[in-house]
Amino acid sequence: MLTGACVGTNDLEAAGRFYDEVLATIGMERLTTVHNEIGYGISGKHAVFWVLTPFDGQPATFGNGTQIMFLASNEETVKAFHSAAMVQGGKDEGAPGPRDYSPGYYGAYVRDLDGNKLHVSIAAE
Repeated sequence: MLTGACVGTNDLEAAGRFYDEVLATIGMERLTTVHNEIGYGISGKHAVFWVLTPFDGQPATFGNGTQIMFLASNEETVKAFHSAAMVQGGKDEGAPGPRDYSPGYYGAYVRDLDGNKLHVSIAAE
């Protein structure tokens, strides 16, 4: 059973500002903050998404082929997530819209400030 996911950052403060705004669009909030990590989730629940500085002290890097996937409730929420990421300094990796590879799909792709790939979509029927 998967209990959560995490991404590394080289600037926890900046990453926190980015994720506070972006994840708020899908109803997630900052639940935990300690010296080297921030945890996000749904109010009243436990954190399921973590942003952290690497324990080994080496620079954080992103994985080729790796993405963290978030569920949105509707197309407007996908657009809000993508827009918030752009406003906060993220990089567009695929504007909101349908994709021909999955019937009923509507989503978007962005990269955070450290290059981690994020995917937001509504559930396909």
